[in-house]
Amino acid sequence: MMDKLIRWSVSNRYLVIAFSLVFGIFGLYLCFHTPVDVFPDLTAPTVVVLTEAPGYSPSEVENLVTFPLETTLNGAPGIRRVRSASMPGFSIVWSEFDWGEEMNVARQIVAERVQLTIPELPEGIMPPILAPPTSLMGEIQIAALHADNRSMTDLQNYAEIVLARRLLAVPGVAQVTVVGSGDRQYQVALKPERLTARDVTVAEVAEALASNNMNIPAGFISERGTEYLVTGLGRLQNTTDIGKVVVATKRGIPVCVEDVAEVRLGAAPTRGTGSANGKPAVLLIIQKQPQANTLNLDQVLEDVFADERAKLPEGMALDTNLMKQADFIRVAVRNVANAIRDGMVIVVLIMAFFLLSGRALLITLTALPLSLIIAVLSVQFFGGSINTMTLGGLAIAIGSLMDDAVIDVENTIRRLRLGRVHLADGNVSPLRIVYEASSEVRSAIVFATVLITVVFLPLYTLENVEGRLLQPLATSYIVAIFASLLVALTLTPALAAVLLPGSGIVQSPREPRVAELVRRAYNVLLGPVLRHPWFVTLPVVAAFVVSVVAFSFMGRSFLPDFNEGSLNVVANTLPGTSLEESNRIGLQIEQQLMEVPEISSVARKTGRGDLDEHAQGIEGSEMEATYLLKERSKEEMLEEVRGRLDRIPGISYGIGGPISHRIDHMLSGARSSIAIKFTGEDLYTLRELAEEAQKRIKKIPGAADIAVEPQTDVPEVRVRFDRDLLARHGISFEEAGLTLRAALFGAPVSRIFEGRNAYDLVLRLAEEGDATLASLEKLPLRSASGALVPLNAVASVFRGSGPNVITRDQVQRKIFVTCNPSGRDVTSLVRDIRSEIDPLVAGKEGYAVHYGGQFESAAAASGRLLASGAVVLVGVFALLFMAFKNGRDALFVMASLPLALIGGVAAVFLMGGVLSVASIIGFISVFGVAARNGIMLVNHIRHLQLEEAVTDFTEAVRRGSVERIVPVLMTALSTGFALIPLVLAHEAPGNEIQSPMAVVIIGGLLSATFLNMIVVPALYLRLGRPAAKEETTA
Repeated sequence: MMDKLIRWSVSNRYLVIAFSLVFGIFGLYLCFHTPVDVFPDLTAPTVVVLTEAPGYSPSEVENLVTFPLETTLNGAPGIRRVRSASMPGFSIVWSEFDWGEEMNVARQIVAERVQLTIPELPEGIMPPILAPPTSLMGEIQIAALHADNRSMTDLQNYAEIVLARRLLAVPGVAQVTVVGSGDRQYQVALKPERLTARDVTVAEVAEALASNNMNIPAGFISERGTEYLVTGLGRLQNTTDIGKVVVATKRGIPVCVEDVAEVRLGAAPTRGTGSANGKPAVLLIIQKQPQANTLNLDQVLEDVFADERAKLPEGMALDTNLMKQADFIRVAVRNVANAIRDGMVIVVLIMAFFLLSGRALLITLTALPLSLIIAVLSVQFFGGSINTMTLGGLAIAIGSLMDDAVIDVENTIRRLRLGRVHLADGNVSPLRIVYEASSEVRSAIVFATVLITVVFLPLYTLENVEGRLLQPLATSYIVAIFASLLVALTLTPALAAVLLPGSGIVQSPREPRVAELVRRAYNVLLGPVLRHPWFVTLPVVAAFVVSVVAFSFMGRSFLPDFNEGSLNVVANTLPGTSLEESNRIGLQIEQQLMEVPEISSVARKTGRGDLDEHAQGIEGSEMEATYLLKERSKEEMLEEVRGRLDRIPGISYGIGGPISHRIDHMLSGARSSIAIKFTGEDLYTLRELAEEAQKRIKKIPGAADIAVEPQTDVPEVRVRFDRDLLARHGISFEEAGLTLRAALFGAPVSRIFEGRNAYDLVLRLAEEGDATLASLEKLPLRSASGALVPLNAVASVFRGSGPNVITRDQVQRKIFVTCNPSGRDVTSLVRDIRSEIDPLVAGKEGYAVHYGGQFESAAAASGRLLASGAVVLVGVFALLFMAFKNGRDALFVMASLPLALIGGVAAVFLMGGVLSVASIIGFISVFGVAARNGIMLVNHIRHLQLEEAVTDFTEAVRRGSVERIVPVLMTALSTGFALIPLVLAHEAPGNEIQSPMAVVIIGGLLSATFLNMIVVPALYLRLGRPAAKEETTA
């Protein structure tokens, strides 16, 4: 079938050329409309359930909210893990589904289960809501609203009712979290002494406000043929209306709200603050939907912000350049694209250097753009995006895309030159020679391409985040390679038939000078090698053994550190610290970061915003610091950052990239590369284990950012009601509890409408400073006799303590100790950590330690790749046996693979000796290229014996090796040199994964190409056998 395709292409050469030209132009147009992103979609199907429980302690939140939700969700179809966090007034439950589960189905399952739990939740707890599905890439932009002449409450209100609503209306925006101040609300600030003097209770005030704030739909009346709707207007409009509401009548005198309270506009109690570049600000944190195109969305957001900036009230300013993920995407994609461009230039120069023919160069170059266009269109067709992974696949394929065309053109030129006498006599048609030359190498290039594809198949056995990340790279590489094969079987012969017969390179009696020199030098080198093969083979075998041993001693890591252009700094102080003090410490950290020369802007969030799924306690601050590397490396900058943060007393911190932290959190539940998780029931025992683990880890070299999850006891005030005393005074427990909650936290009793905007009307004490034990004890309760009874007459009020947060994983309480590797591979660091930590839980019944993070993915990926790689080796041998009908020749080709390992291992050690998943992919790539060269060599030796009647076996080996040296050297040099731009720009954003691959490929190609053309011919001559006539290449 392949021969028919080649014959048809040569016969219809002008049609093939015209079609290719039209396809290239149209395909290039479509390529510019392919979505662009930084990574493939890595978002795991996770549904987050958020529940506000105002005023509840973490223990109550765990027992009354989190545990019922967890119990209901566990066992739901498709759920693989349930994690949770219970903190003051807030519950978060993460339901993680199996990879491949549709998000809509997952949300439906969780929604149905949550509905079953709602009846079990106590009164006063908000109904659980499902957080919008957001991308793993996290925040795509952070904007800051600030003003010198406005209160933070005004800024918060404007951000929520104007900016956030406008942003949420943008297609692709999933969530806008506003952090900065409390929500605007109408407050009725009760004064306990006035309540006592007027003989009024909190409950009576609440009931009066709720019942006096409504419009009454009275029906309609008809008059003279017109119908009128009748509405009794009773809604409260302002603070004056609220103050005039009558609460009760005492001795004939009405008692109004203004008689017992101060009515005002104020801010709700907040659990978070924000700042930008060291100044107080309201932050708008924007997250995108999983499938949204970040660059397109960024452009729309810029237009929206520009429009809203023009409408801002006087004195307000909007800063939208604090952090923009689109900037990182553009830089990363541009860096990889530049590496591809530079690689293409290098490939063209190499081809021109060897071919010294404009026509031959033009024919081989056509494979490059067409293959790239087909690969990009395939990505677009299957719903993917142009990202650093797909571009990485194309980058490592650049040097190989012209291999098939080079082999075809080189063989066609050789055959045309040999047959030029017959061409001059007209005895042989040039089209026939072109067809036969292409058909001659057809088998080799087809099987070489299939072999490369088979070698990449192990990547499709990867699961979870590693599979989502790396499979697009393999797909783009394989599609591009197959596209180059298609071009070599169609367009290359067609162009060769048109351009080569009359070209100067064919008419010249000698081949290009460079090729002639290479063949001559190689022929001189090959003579002694063929006479004394073991002098070469034995040292190579020894080098291979050393490489295998060294391979086992390499460090291991999952993914390299991403240079995202932004740092994610998470800092915690002692739990129980007030929000004001945490804000002061956060500002101090922010100022230290701003003094680092490379850092241009810092956005800080202390505490959390409303319904924030990435919530933290008020003792925690999270900062996004945008930086631009100048004279120093990233490691040197991080060293200064850590040095500055170490000087701030009383904090623990972790440093990473926004995307890296998201991946870590998805893998282990913690924002670090290594997460040591202790599980058990008693919180105090868990804390003791964590603190001891922290001490031991600090002694291990290479461990940085060591921190214990901030779990400790915080001060609490507890009110224990005496049920006997309540019964004696005729006060129900429900009324007493409602009065207590309304008086302290503030109880929403109604809502005040200002146009389309509604604000809570709440009851609370006059000032937060009044909420002391003394004022609490005086809180009046109405007895059955009508008399007022102070709270301390029916309850004891005392100080206590309780946990600040309770986190759970698979229904077990847990605590994390986290750290990051610094100057060391993650696998060896975890090995040392295990040896120190495992003895801690030995003998502790009910307690266990689990290790999570990127190293788990690295181990899983490496295990799968090695296991599937063994199967692939068998498949490669089977393919080679099918190609040669000879097991011996198949083994000679496979001898190329260990030759590639020698250089690849050496390259890894030169770059630090750490083997990442990216490096493993480099080995896979170089194995395929090395096998291709072996196929070309062995196939040509067999062809000389079977088709060109070279009966002397020694001569066949020598001549076959010499005639193949130029195309093999051209393909190897083009593949290797095309990757040099990736290696040189290894610190550039976007090249973090491609650079380790390129290092391995270059090192493997150097050893494989050199040794393949020396060791394989020598072994083939000594251990091989002449090809028999019955052996034909498929």
